[in-house]
Amino acid sequence: MSSRPELDVAIAGLGAIGKVLAQRLDRGDVKGCRLSAVGGRDAGRTADFIASLQHPVPHVPLAELARHADIVIECAPAAVLPEIVGPALEAGKKVIVLSVGALLEAPQLLQQAEQSQGQILVPSGALLGLDAVTAAAEGKIESVKMVSRKPPIGFKGAPILAEKNLDIEGLTEPLLLYSGSARAAARGFPANLNVAVALSLAGLGPDETSLEVWADPGVVRNTHSIEVVSDSALLHMTIENIPSENPKTGRITAQSVIAMLRKMSAPVRVGT
Repeated sequence: MSSRPELDVAIAGLGAIGKVLAQRLDRGDVKGCRLSAVGGRDAGRTADFIASLQHPVPHVPLAELARHADIVIECAPAAVLPEIVGPALEAGKKVIVLSVGALLEAPQLLQQAEQSQGQILVPSGALLGLDAVTAAAEGKIESVKMVSRKPPIGFKGAPILAEKNLDIEGLTEPLLLYSGSARAAARGFPANLNVAVALSLAGLGPDETSLEVWADPGVVRNTHSIEVVSDSALLHMTIENIPSENPKTGRITAQSVIAMLRKMSAPVRVGT
């Protein structure tokens, strides 16, 4: 029997990813971790969800989740990121952030992390090769370019569509929605391109990471192709993610968080 203390985990946001994580923690799928609290925007739906769990937990306001947990997992809309992350850092807790793009709009959180005992953790999510990019950044990276293609439905509601007056319904061929830096893309696609910001934080930064975004009716999976040129390796990586029930998000995102949680209490950790 392990002598490692069990970690209490709170979930902020009960969308497609948050529900999966809460259910797996509730079932005891992650050794060394247990679900301790959840926070959802809709009180009625959250109460119904909690009632469906094997081991019901408290429904807690987002800003108070850190009081109930060692680790808070943010699975909420980008707009409420500071409400979740700020109190967790102040309490000296770890917070796993999925709305990575929103961190660029809230630099005070990065500063707070540096000055507190808390820690912001960014999982690989729907991306691959972050370990390799992080290792390459210990040397010199010359360039990082990412090309993202998603079925048009995956971009529904993206602010950039209204800004550019783009109509993606009924597309019969690929349409380039954006070309530029990861930082600007995070503003135009707050629910779509957290992967690009995660890549940028691992490598050259959000202003030097180049990105193309395509709405492509010819793909059925969210596809990201990455090229990294460095003094230690030339990396070519492509991933085709199966969407979750939310077409903006890949199924592998929730699994990536589970893998991160396992590492926290594992006797052997694989990967950088």
